[in-house]
Amino acid sequence: MDEQLLLKRITVNPEIFRGKPIVRGRRLAVEHVLGMLAAGDTFDTILLGYPWLEREDIQACLAYAHRLVGHERIEPLPLEPAS
Repeated sequence: MDEQLLLKRITVNPEIFRGKPIVRGRRLAVEHVLGMLAAGDTFDTILLGYPWLEREDIQACLAYAHRLVGHERIEPLPLEPAS
């Protein structure tokens, strides 16, 4: 599925989780889905826990994270001289 279509599944509502990105306007934060994946949960396990969720919603969370990380810039810290 096209990344732009996937990203339309991620919404923000100030009334839900203080405006954190959520999946299709529901009370499921992108952060939570990513945390489940990071903990080793599979797509199928997540889908079992959230019957309304679709595989594309999980892919949308990954696309959202990819987009954020792609724009992230890290400034290296200066090295301190060895004592």
